[in-house]
Amino acid sequence: MISGMHAIIYSQQAERLREFFRDELKFASVDAGHGWLIFALPPAEIAMHPDDKSHHELFLMCDDVNATTEQLKRKGVELSMPIADRGWGLVTRLKLPSGDEIGLYQPKHPTAIALKRRSRNKSAARRLQRSRKSIQRKRS
Repeated sequence: MISGMHAIIYSQQAERLREFFRDELKFASVDAGHGWLIFALPPAEIAMHPDDKSHHELFLMCDDVNATTEQLKRKGVELSMPIADRGWGLVTRLKLPSGDEIGLYQPKHPTAIALKRRSRNKSAARRLQRSRKSIQRKRS
């Protein structure tokens, strides 16, 4: 049974991205060894959209894109495009310190985040929690 999702951002400046996610976005992380940080993400959802070519996008979601972007701007984060209303949500892109970009949006549609997970996923969550505690004990 699937217990989670692991997303990867490939970049020539991965260390700068790790610092950004740790210091600016304040995402919690574990050290997988030798300073290799893996970040806990907020709840996630996945959607499939039709397109002429196959590709993938990564968006962070927020409840108020204007307030969130103002907070990030105060931390020195730049937007690579103005906030735009796409009908389904208010969308912008954040310029990452590596020069890469990541989407940020405030959905106007129902989201799947609040859905309750099936009880069979509870055991997977418990296994993940035990694994994290084991990693923490090994580092102590």
